[in-house]
Amino acid sequence: MDKVFIRDLKVQGILGIHDWERVTPREIIINVTLFTDIRPAAKSDNIADCVDYSAMAKKVRAYAESAARMTVEALANDLARLCLEEPKVKKVIVRVDKPGAVPEAASVGVEVERARQAGGRREAKKRSKRKFGPRSRK
Repeated sequence: MDKVFIRDLKVQGILGIHDWERVTPREIIINVTLFTDIRPAAKSDNIADCVDYSAMAKKVRAYAESAARMTVEALANDLARLCLEEPKVKKVIVRVDKPGAVPEAASVGVEVERARQAGGRREAKKRSKRKFGPRSRK
């Protein structure tokens, strides 16, 4: 599968569990790898057939700057879900770095990998109905 990437997107946001981390936005570095099939875009040479990395970077930035999450895990998971809202994205890897969080380290962070479920939401609903059984009728 082909990849579209956004490297070292620097945003300012609230991220952390400590009181002092909840006051002033800090630098957060985000890396995103979007898995897609670029053959239609390569053939047409039309942006409408592409995963628009500029638009995706804006969405990621806007979310990260406003989310005020407590953990890098939560932010990374949220961003992965956001990226999978783009129909052309089949899988995503999101890495969230929090520079300076550990004084002895250049950065700490989390990397998550998420994929679109086969069959989409409709399939997921079917599975949950089977899992919990039919509704009882009174």
